[in-house]
Amino acid sequence: MGVNNLAAEVGVIEQEHASIIGSELKAQGDPEAAAALAKRKLGLPFWIAIGFIGLIAFLAIFADWLPLADPNEQPRGANARLEQSLPPFSYRVDGSMAVLGTDSLGRDQLARVIFGSRVALVVGFASITIGVLIGGSLGLISGYFRRGVDTATMASMDVLLAFPALLLALVIVAIRGKGVVNSTIALTVVAIPTIARLVRANTLTFSQREFVLAARTLGASHLRVITKELLPNVFLAILPFIPLAIAVAIAAEGALAYLGQSVEPPQASLGGMISQGQPQLEQGKWWVPGVPIFVLVLLLISLNLLGDRLREYFSIKESSL
Repeated sequence: MGVNNLAAEVGVIEQEHASIIGSELKAQGDPEAAAALAKRKLGLPFWIAIGFIGLIAFLAIFADWLPLADPNEQPRGANARLEQSLPPFSYRVDGSMAVLGTDSLGRDQLARVIFGSRVALVVGFASITIGVLIGGSLGLISGYFRRGVDTATMASMDVLLAFPALLLALVIVAIRGKGVVNSTIALTVVAIPTIARLVRANTLTFSQREFVLAARTLGASHLRVITKELLPNVFLAILPFIPLAIAVAIAAEGALAYLGQSVEPPQASLGGMISQGQPQLEQGKWWVPGVPIFVLVLLLISLNLLGDRLREYFSIKESSL
């Protein structure tokens, strides 16, 4: 039996290698096949996006150990006004350079952008991670068992979806108070119903596939079918959705901060920096709100590009997302 199984596995591997080689040879003489094969590669823009996200994450994680100015420190003394709203690459009174300039209170823009990015990344990644765990579990259970479980679960998700997302987040933050934890909770509650419905839709599709029906016919328990058969396939299907969801959560945190409902001042946040720097535009000091806008936009573009490339790489249709 062992020899037969080994021979069968070797045959499968040989077929896979032959299929790959055949597709590459076909692509050499067929432009359409070459284009289809190119889509299977992640490409340079994907790695640029990964690099930018990784750089921002690295700076945010190790900000406390980097040689940065205190993001909340305001200049004191007679020369304090000279250090307010300095343009990028300007020198302070003490001779140090403000690489990204200073805001209207003289606080270092580089330090505040990095610490503000930390808030955005923590809230964005944490809210979607918890949302995937909770909403994904609800979607798997609902799509697998159906009937009364499905009806009750989806009815509760529809109730949450009936509220405008930003308004619901604002209400939760207003009740619980400002802060990173409460902003994360608010955006997690907003994310759960969307993730649950997405996972349920994919679960309904995969639960009718032959490998799931075969496992149930052979007497596999519900837990085994869900964890061994459905979960890996459903997770792969929703994987491209996760970077897009994180981008939406970061944008939502920025909106909360812009409205003054994210973290308590003077703690830095990208949305708060944009809101506080908006009056400086009338005075021609574009860099005060422009620097956080630029970082936030690049971060959102990178996450969206990451999700799009993953969707193309795994050949997942947009309709399933």
